[in-house]
Amino acid sequence: MRSEVKCVKKNYQLELTELAKDYPQQNFEQGLSKETAREKLAVEGPNKLTSRKTPRWQLFVRQFHNLIIYILMAAASLTLLMGHVSDAIVIAFVIIANALIGYYQEASASDALEKIKQMLSQQATVYREGQRIDLPAEELVTGDVVFLEAGDNVPADLRLVACDNLRIQEAGLTGEADSIEKQAQPLTGDYPLAEQNNMAFASTSVTNGSGLGVVVATAEATELGQISQEVQQVKKRRSPLMRQIDQIGKGVSSVVLVAAVVLFVLGLLFETYSLTVLALAVVTMIVGSIPEGLPATTSVILAMGVSEMAKKQQTIVKSLPAVETLGSVNVIATDKTGTLTKNEMTVTDLFLPTQQITVTGLGYEPVGQLLAEQRPVPVSAALQAFLQGGFEANDTELVETAGQWHINGEPTDGAFLTLYHKVFEAPPKDRELDLLPFDSDYRYIAKLVETPSGQQKIWIKGSPDKLIPLAKAADPDFDVAGWEQRVASLSKTGKRVVAVGVKNVTNETKVTHELLASGITWLGLAGIIDPPKEEVITALNEMKQAGVAVKMITGDHPLTAQTIGKKLGLADQVRVITGARWDELTLAKRSEVAVSHQVFARMTPKNKLEIIEALQASGAVTAMTGDGVNDAPALKQADIGVAMGRSGTDVAKDSADMILANDNFATLAKAIAEGRRIYDNIKKSILFLLPTSFAEGLIIAFTILAQQPMPLQATQLLWINMVSAITIQFAFIFEPAEEKIMERAPREQKSLMDRHDIFQMGYVSVLMAVISLLAYEIVIHLGADQATASTMMVNVIVVSKIFYFFNIRSSESAFSERVWANRKAFLIIGLMIGLQVLLTYAPFMQQIFQTTSINLVEWGLVIAAGALVLAVTEGDKWVRKSRLIAEQQP
Repeated sequence: MRSEVKCVKKNYQLELTELAKDYPQQNFEQGLSKETAREKLAVEGPNKLTSRKTPRWQLFVRQFHNLIIYILMAAASLTLLMGHVSDAIVIAFVIIANALIGYYQEASASDALEKIKQMLSQQATVYREGQRIDLPAEELVTGDVVFLEAGDNVPADLRLVACDNLRIQEAGLTGEADSIEKQAQPLTGDYPLAEQNNMAFASTSVTNGSGLGVVVATAEATELGQISQEVQQVKKRRSPLMRQIDQIGKGVSSVVLVAAVVLFVLGLLFETYSLTVLALAVVTMIVGSIPEGLPATTSVILAMGVSEMAKKQQTIVKSLPAVETLGSVNVIATDKTGTLTKNEMTVTDLFLPTQQITVTGLGYEPVGQLLAEQRPVPVSAALQAFLQGGFEANDTELVETAGQWHINGEPTDGAFLTLYHKVFEAPPKDRELDLLPFDSDYRYIAKLVETPSGQQKIWIKGSPDKLIPLAKAADPDFDVAGWEQRVASLSKTGKRVVAVGVKNVTNETKVTHELLASGITWLGLAGIIDPPKEEVITALNEMKQAGVAVKMITGDHPLTAQTIGKKLGLADQVRVITGARWDELTLAKRSEVAVSHQVFARMTPKNKLEIIEALQASGAVTAMTGDGVNDAPALKQADIGVAMGRSGTDVAKDSADMILANDNFATLAKAIAEGRRIYDNIKKSILFLLPTSFAEGLIIAFTILAQQPMPLQATQLLWINMVSAITIQFAFIFEPAEEKIMERAPREQKSLMDRHDIFQMGYVSVLMAVISLLAYEIVIHLGADQATASTMMVNVIVVSKIFYFFNIRSSESAFSERVWANRKAFLIIGLMIGLQVLLTYAPFMQQIFQTTSINLVEWGLVIAAGALVLAVTEGDKWVRKSRLIAEQQP
């Protein structure tokens, strides 16, 4: 096992003296001895993550672990033993086709753990025996002292012991947009991950300054490693639809097997058939009744839906059932930063000494207005000075690449660059003389410049609590209470507050803290927020109308998170809970809180996973959206994980089932509608497929009970089930959505079919079977041979399916205008009729499937049988709609 510093205290609570005791002269820069490092490496193992990957051959073999497949394999073996080679070959083809489809779906998914492994730093700078050396990060052990500087990736979890203006970007791990100021002093009490500011975590990156840290965890023991373990341990749940289809498959198979045994016993008692004929008849009934086309048909509809989403909505779906699952979702849990918000800090409010200004425009694109009382503000000397101060006291760059604006540096600094360029195109012409970088002790940044006229100024920008005393030093009458009240009012709305000032100087070459301590001229305050994406609010309203609740999970401060939640309109009364409070709840209480609260703040990656589990325990079908490493376990646990394509880490994208290539959360609303359409069409296809399968089984069952010769061969039944069924069911792919599909509540997960669905399947099965047997008897009575009668019976079943298709494809009448809404259905039906003609008249098809030509009278019987099926089912639909209308009337 990996080891951490063995202490009752948590790492961030340790005193520097406790950390230094293992080094000579308690000097961190002495580091470990090489011998000690070797011994520890032998015990702890290398600082790298391991993962288990399922071999491809196991994925393929796994596809045969299915009750329907077992039954078909038994049927193929039995027909082969009885010498019916062609029947066995056709059944085997069906089995292999289904296995290949399932294998392709699983094998195409990437392994998230491989991406996590790549996130660990490759090299590390450490102190060993008083020397600073570079070595492979895999060789790090606990107790090693690591040197960090700007541009480095942190190679392991470190307890920082020395910091020089050190800032680390942890957004992927904690969800915090800005890089975090670090310090070396111990913390007292319990702190969530995002607030452990004397720790540096593996895979995060240093943006400013330098520092020293003692390794306290390596490999799986790091925060990143624990995430990888959680990802590895999470077992993906099958989608609601797949679970329901599994239940249908098992239920149908069980009933068919019991019926087959009963019929076999009855056949033996009747002594009408020889054992070989009876066995083949029972196998034929099993093959006809088992819906072997069900998995393949479902996969085809899903695959086409996935393809359409990729083209129209820039949505990449990695798992076919995922798109349908999204249609059944009733709760979406989402990360805030970069998903609901832009992850682009924006100045929204300005407080100048004599004026309050509202700033429009969101994100880093310098487009927007400065307004006072809804009117554009003229650029006064005070406003110009404030804008220039925010621009100059800055070490970040704002750049445009391919029409997209982004920054190199700190998001807060970037907000001031954007603010300046909303008013001025050209940058100031001042010449930089010196820069005082942001320091965590002083909490401001200052720049000494020389104007074109030769005047010197120091522009300063930073925390109000640091700049207010400097303003007071220059002006004894400075209104401290008034400005502190303005700071408080902005903070209460969840905004970050930054102050700007200036100091006129002469003949200076360097800016120092001592120089600024003598006082500055106060220029004003800015309120900054990471704004919600404009399209998100519209999408959330659509989701609310569709009965889908949205939960926001973030590492942010609870006040900030609650403010964003209100702006997004998550609920009329937004309820928020913190990670610390969540950890105190029992499992039962967590399920209750997960449902009743909308905002979850200061959450760890483990908390996110627990929230998803709590929602699922409450019976919710959950989607999780996110873009960071910290989102990976929850993305994998959710019924459907949705990652951001542009801003998302590779780990998040590989843990998810679906990727939004355009990072547009609003796409989810469209995807939900598409998922509902696909679900409807899959359900229609199942309600279409099962009655015809049952009808085929009933034909054989009725024949055995009537002690008559078998009217159909096993290969003919397989033709009906696989070829014709899949062909016509392609038409369901293109079936448009029912009206008001996004105004209905998410479907309940109890069962795929309601009482009427089961009733309809029953009477349609019996109707088709009876009509087919009557047509068979009529043709035999007219003098046709058995081959002609069975060929006509195959066509009766297939044409009945065509007529039944027009009934089942919509809740509207088959004779309404909607019949033309799916024009591709007519092309597919034409193809199916062509295949039937081929089956009936082509010599090689006649040889394989034991068919023969039929005449016009027999074709007339075929069409009449199909029309009768449509008439009966349309009459049922009319009765149901009439009753529904009557029930709705007062």
